[in-house]
Order: sequence, then C-alpha cells, then structure tokens
Amino acid sequence: MTSAVIRGRGLTASAYESRRPDLVLMGTLLLLGVLSVLMIYSASAPQAELGGRDPAGEAQKQAVIVFVGLVVFAVGSIIEHRSLHTAAPVMYGAAVVALAIVLVWGKEVNNAVSWFEIKGFQFQPSEWAKPAVIVMLAALLAPAVENKIGWRRVLTALGLMAIPVGLIAAQPDLGTLLAVVALSIVMLFAAGASLRQLGLLIGSSGLITWFAYRQEWLTLVENRIDAWLNPEQNALAVAFQPLQSQIAIGSGGFSGRGLFEGSQTNLAFIPEQTTDFIFTAVGEQLGFIGGALLIAIYAVIVWRLLRTAAAAEDRFGMLVAIGVAAMLAFHVFVNVGMTLGIMPVTGIPLPFMSAGGSSFTAMAFALGMTHSIWLHRSKVPPRVSSLG
Repeated sequence: MTSAVIRGRGLTASAYESRRPDLVLMGTLLLLGVLSVLMIYSASAPQAELGGRDPAGEAQKQAVIVFVGLVVFAVGSIIEHRSLHTAAPVMYGAAVVALAIVLVWGKEVNNAVSWFEIKGFQFQPSEWAKPAVIVMLAALLAPAVENKIGWRRVLTALGLMAIPVGLIAAQPDLGTLLAVVALSIVMLFAAGASLRQLGLLIGSSGLITWFAYRQEWLTLVENRIDAWLNPEQNALAVAFQPLQSQIAIGSGGFSGRGLFEGSQTNLAFIPEQTTDFIFTAVGEQLGFIGGALLIAIYAVIVWRLLRTAAAAEDRFGMLVAIGVAAMLAFHVFVNVGMTLGIMPVTGIPLPFMSAGGSSFTAMAFALGMTHSIWLHRSKVPPRVSSLG
C-alpha cells in the first residue's frame, strides 16, 4: 500500500508496519500439544503394555498429529484474511459436499457415520465444517451497518447454518451439531442481531434439529439425559462412563495422584479416555491444580482471540475471531462439564488435548485464521473518508 493511499484513509504510514506474531497464542498452542502427547501416553501406555502392544504407540501418533497441526496453524497464519473472505463460499460449499458424501460412503464409528477412511487414515469432515461455517457467516454478516442486521441476513444466516446442521444431525453427531448452532448464535449476537432475531434463530435451530433426528438418535439422547439425571440407577448401563469419570477426577484430589498413577486410568475403567474423556486423566493424575491450570490455558487462548477481535481492521476479521473463540469455549465447557457430570455426554473432543487428527488440525487452522487477522491488524481504526 502506498503512502498516498494510507494518507487517503486517514492513517499514518506506521499504522501498517509489519506486525509481530502473537507469541502468547503460539506458546499456549504448543503447550497444549505437548500436554496432549503426555496425557495420552499416560492414559494408554499401561493397557498397551499389558496387551503386548507398543506403550508409546498412541502417543507417537498424537505427536505426529501435533506436528501437522502446528504446520496447519502456520498455513492459516500465512493466508491473508481478505483471501478467506473471498474464498468463503468455496470453503462452505466444500464442507457441505463432504458432509453429504460421508453419509453415503462414510465409516460408522460409535453409531455415527461421520468418518472417511482411506488406507488406514480417518478424516471427520464435520470438524472442518465448523471453521467453514464461521468464515461463511462472517462474510455474510460483515456488511451490516451500525451493528444492525436486517431480517433478510438473519434468515440467510439461518439457512446457511441449517444445511450443515441437518447433515450433521443425519450422521448423527450431537456434539458437533450443538457446536455449530452455538457459534452461529454468538456470531449473530456480535454482528448486532436483536433479541427477536436471536429468538427466531434459536427456535428454528431446535425445530431443524428435532425433525432431522433419527429415532435411534432420540433413544440415544434420552438414554444419555437419563444417565445424567439418574446416574446411580444406570451405573452398569449408559451411566458407567460418566460415573467412572467422576470417580477418577474425585480421586485426584487437590494435587493429583501423580503422573502415570491412578487406578481409574491405569486399569482402563474409563472408555474413550484418550479422546472425549482425556480430562479425566488430567484430573486423576494432576488433580485440581492440573485441571485448573489446563482450563486457565484455554482462558488465555480465548482472551487472545477476543483481543484479536477487538484489534481487527474490519468486521469480517472481528466476526471470524469471535466465532473461533465461541467454538473453542463451547468445546471446553461441554467436554469438561460432561466429565464432571454437570453436562450430558455428547461425544465432543477437548480442543488440542483429545486424540485425533481431524479435531486438532481443524482447530489449529481456525486459530491460524485468527492469527492472520492479528498480523494484519491496524494500529488505529480506519476513518471513513469524505468521499465515502
């Protein structure tokens, strides 16, 4: 950008000096990756050794995923966010197509047809649908004037959200569905939607979800809610997992039982402990202190994302950063809540901690998008010129 153009926008040349990277955001992402490998090793090694498998097998796989995730974060940071604005329809369209194809050719895992499997590698398109929805909604809502959006944009946003929500409901994947709905509501609120408009969105989301349910999913949800409300009566059935999770976290006490210690973890009482219930390994081995520090790390990331939203040079960047913050905060709240027994089990991963490449890389790319917005922020907000 030439100095004349800069002056024409009412900015000094120094306002567009190259920006330093957000070292705090990068450091917390790296720290979570290291903790993920460590916790997955501690949760999987004892049983792998008893079964004659490589004790470090799952941890090594996760280490590769962390490395790939850091590369994806770097790629997302390099992409200028205006390019994301232009590519929003393509990203959204690709996500919708992938969600439709997986219903036909996908692999069923845990009663949900959510995965592609190619030569031993699995890919979950619904994880990548979340950043695609964020970018598409941000592109739609960015042109709003004076933080107000009309009913046409609200209804368009509802339609854009309804398509992936319906496809995800057909898998079915309750956790991802709720995440898409939650981030959409937060983004509309940030864009200036009124309470009436938000009420329409929330009510319509409930109806869409209801009519998209399969009967089997209704039964599954009823069982999980019943297990949540009456855990003692379902201890040997659907409530076994959350009860064991609470026992593990409770036994950790204030300071934990020590790394690689703990009966619940070492004896594999908790199903899916390296994925959806990885927080139980943290709670049992590192105690309240470890769990609180982990949540504090997530709070730091959300703070940096909101700081990026405040510093963004345009509404598109602001809305993308808020959408990513909402997505991450929702994941942490629901995942930790279900391990503590204050939320029903929904099968939602803990960001950057649960084993699995789709979730880690999609979240890493989302953080990379916001980091790009941070790198391209302006020191002072642009003024509207007299020429408009």
